[in-house]
Amino acid sequence: MRVIVDLEKCCGAGQCVLLAPKVFDQRDDGIVILLDEHPPEALHKAVREAACVCPGAAIKLEEQA
Repeated sequence: MRVIVDLEKCCGAGQCVLLAPKVFDQRDDGIVILLDEHPPEALHKAVREAACVCPGAAIKLEEQA
């Protein structure tokens, strides 16, 4: 899995940080910081959920074979 974030779409809700804190963090202004572009498989479920609940649709996932 590859995680891609669009900083311009991020509205700073922080749901991604709550769901996957090893993959996402936030700047002081609330905008997402991607900590791990290729998270381990154990975190994939949480990252998928974070992408689904992102109100700004700022998180995109590329599934890799």
